[in-house]
Amino acid sequence: MKKVSVIIPCRNEVQYIGQCLDSVLKNDYPFHDLEILVIDGMSEDGTREIVRNYFEKHPFIKLLDNPRKITPAALNTGIKHSKGEIIIRMDAHARYPNNYISVLVHYLNELDCDNVGGLWETLPGGEGIIARAIAVATSSPFGIGDAWYRIGTNQIREVDTVPYGCFKRELFDRIGLFDEELIRNQDDEFNARIKKNGGKIFLIPGIKIEYFARDTIRKMIKMFFQFGCYKPLVNIKIGKPATLRQLVPPLFVLYLLSLILILVLKPDIILPALSVLTIYWIISALGSLVYAIKHKKSTFTILLPIIFFLIHSSYGFGYLAGIINFLILKPLSNT
Repeated sequence: MKKVSVIIPCRNEVQYIGQCLDSVLKNDYPFHDLEILVIDGMSEDGTREIVRNYFEKHPFIKLLDNPRKITPAALNTGIKHSKGEIIIRMDAHARYPNNYISVLVHYLNELDCDNVGGLWETLPGGEGIIARAIAVATSSPFGIGDAWYRIGTNQIREVDTVPYGCFKRELFDRIGLFDEELIRNQDDEFNARIKKNGGKIFLIPGIKIEYFARDTIRKMIKMFFQFGCYKPLVNIKIGKPATLRQLVPPLFVLYLLSLILILVLKPDIILPALSVLTIYWIISALGSLVYAIKHKKSTFTILLPIIFFLIHSSYGFGYLAGIINFLILKPLSNT
């Protein structure tokens, strides 16, 4: 069998790293053909001690330092130190099925492609009702979009992106490593680079990753702001304009800001101007009611509209901040 290197970037993941490693160790891939590299961003919460405990029992688990403390630097450190013919990128915030490695390796070779991945099931990152509501909102089409790996499929499907990924080592020699300028969205840019170079990416049904959502509103807002902020830079790097779906959140934020100006300058037309926002809240409320009934949680009717709004607005504000930073300020700084 081919040697597989699993690379796991992490930072302050004391709550999740043990579950992640346990799920990897339960995989049916032979240990003598496996190495697990945990690349840690100098954690301060006990994550490193947990990984060292695993290393004492399983020498093929190694702890590497990531002094830059960002994900793409961790990924590149793992790739450079890895020895496998196949590299699988995993996330510490997730659990993986027992056949995850063997199935992905099988299809990577059978389909003769550049990247394969599985479906994504979002789980609550904590026990409280807020954490459960965040998990529901960040896994719904209205909240986060309709990517195939989120909504599911019953057949092997060629796609633009998959969560994390399983790659042949030679791919990195051919198209390069992850872009370390992208603190977020580095997977999007890398997968776009695969497609740009004529490669193929496939989503494999039946393989389901259990991903833990952020457990607090603050962490969720920060994450989606960063996702939005780095999306314009991804579009610049791949030379491809943003899709309409990507532009909806920033346009929504611009609309909200325009309401303030209308209220100040033309208050007589504020009611017609509020029509779009009214429609938005109606759709959000109806969707939230459906999820409240499905999960038997009446509080979702109140929480989910708020969380949906915070997802969309934080991503939108982040996107506008990214346009200012990467399209306006950076070109000026280079002149």
